[in-house]
Amino acid sequence: MNLKNINVGNLIAERVGECDIDMFRICNFFNCTEDEILKMYKEENLSTDLLLKWSKLLSYDFFRLYTQHLVLYSPPDGSEKTSGTKSAILPTFRKNIYTKELISFVMEQLNTGAMKRSQIIEEYRIPKTTLYKWLSKYNHVHL
Repeated sequence: MNLKNINVGNLIAERVGECDIDMFRICNFFNCTEDEILKMYKEENLSTDLLLKWSKLLSYDFFRLYTQHLVLYSPPDGSEKTSGTKSAILPTFRKNIYTKELISFVMEQLNTGAMKRSQIIEEYRIPKTTLYKWLSKYNHVHL
């Protein structure tokens, strides 16, 4: 899966196919027409309230796709280095939360030769020690 360019409408359509959910049920859940549902499948982005409803209906966390995108592609924020800063109102999250899917993606990049260890460390800012732990733990394990 390409986490750099997320087309959530296509992913929702794929998940609907996997779950084999009837269009009538989907229309009732969203209180809309079949044409409106088909239009959502073609949208690259959806509002968060719609994405939350799709996540509930399909029992799949579509927000996790965006979280993994942030882990892989967002620049370091540098806020950890500054001390004495004003406390934030919003909750703060650690950036280095690695899911099985992300670890599997990184291991696939290594095992297929698409990327070298140094490239992964540099491009995705995964600490060297973390990558080596993954190699010893997951290298020949199917996640």
